[in-house]
Amino acid sequence: MIYYLCFVLFLIGLYGVTCKKNIVKIILGLCIMEYSVNLFLILLGYRKNGIPPIINKGMEINEFYNKAVDPLPQALVLTSIVIGLGILSLMVAIAIRLYQRYGTFDITEMKKLKG
Repeated sequence: MIYYLCFVLFLIGLYGVTCKKNIVKIILGLCIMEYSVNLFLILLGYRKNGIPPIINKGMEINEFYNKAVDPLPQALVLTSIVIGLGILSLMVAIAIRLYQRYGTFDITEMKKLKG
């Protein structure tokens, strides 16, 4: 059930990217999509009543393997957050430059962007 909520959150972000005409709203839609994917990855590595992935003295390896939370999704999400921050700063910088050039955030009014 919780995976469906991640999918709904992704669809909300996708709606913001595809249907909105304001650059700021498009950027927020992309951020929502990124956060939904990060949440999904964290939920994939979650185990109910799991323990941190640290081996304690006196713990057998089979017991550790059956109870430990997978650290790989956590590392992937941490990397994704850092990359997402860099992409977000680049998108905001481009949006600021577009606003300085055209005086608006509306993409339909930027008619000079024809390539």
